[in-house]
Amino acid sequence: MKKEEAVKLISSDGFEFVVDRKAAMVSNTLRNMLTSPGKFLVPYSIHSFFVPNSFIYSLPGSFAETQRGEVRFPEITGAVLEKICQYFYWSLQYSSGKETEFHIDPEITLDLMMAANFLDT
Repeated sequence: MKKEEAVKLISSDGFEFVVDRKAAMVSNTLRNMLTSPGKFLVPYSIHSFFVPNSFIYSLPGSFAETQRGEVRFPEITGAVLEKICQYFYWSLQYSSGKETEFHIDPEITLDLMMAANFLDT
């Protein structure tokens, strides 16, 4: 896989996941971060869903994530990020007509839901 075709996702505990760019684009948040120049509203914390607690990235050319091809998640653990990466690939398969179950361990359900909300998946 070429570097331009991959995205590195880094969890809060330092785990790194390299996924296809197409798979990462399942997340609208990642799509915006990796392809859009300009301003992007990011919640201050994934545990807070209010706009007043948010801030706006305003970068002149493009996002640093676009240039580096990597995104850090300071509030998403490796176990949750691993499941998110699995979901990206499952979603691509499901959208192409291949129907399979996606198993989620009950222990990470709440954290996974908060991360999915932040990532807009």
